[in-house]
Amino acid sequence: MRKLDQILEFNKEFVLNKEYEQFQTSKEPDKRILILSCMDTRLTKLLPKALNLKNGDAKIVKNAGATILHPFGSIMRSIVVAIFEFKVDEILIVGHDGCGMCNLDTQSILDKAIKSGISEETINILENSGRDVKKWLHGFDSVKESIEDSVEKVKNHPLVPSDIIVHGLVMSPHTGKVDVIVNGYEK
Repeated sequence: MRKLDQILEFNKEFVLNKEYEQFQTSKEPDKRILILSCMDTRLTKLLPKALNLKNGDAKIVKNAGATILHPFGSIMRSIVVAIFEFKVDEILIVGHDGCGMCNLDTQSILDKAIKSGISEETINILENSGRDVKKWLHGFDSVKESIEDSVEKVKNHPLVPSDIIVHGLVMSPHTGKVDVIVNGYEK
């Protein structure tokens, strides 16, 4: 059976058995926090459990590396909307040890793209139009520095009020232990 068919079959039973009832909550996070986290599958259940979060406590935004690449990209848009629309007053940017975005081999990614059918011409067109594809794919050299950079982008954003508290954390994907890189309470 195909993946989507399996998902839809399960979902039909999930709804029929009203299993959704245990997850019902409001759209405003109870703890008024937003977490930017890496999309690493090891963090899916570990991160909320290790931070004592239940469904409805936090807005959780995920991307590759828990990074904010652009001050007006979709991650910052989500943060700004969460602040003004959902009353978020603290933000946790949570990276993790052993992140795949740290020192990512961009040439390997491009080679895989070419092997999958993306033409070298397409990559060259992107490069020649001013897009540094390798830099865009690269990720970062240090999880700690990436977290610090993302915290600064949020704190210095023109649409983020000065009273919003922004923390930077690094989590172990093996134990759930959290280390504070930036304590937002300390100015």
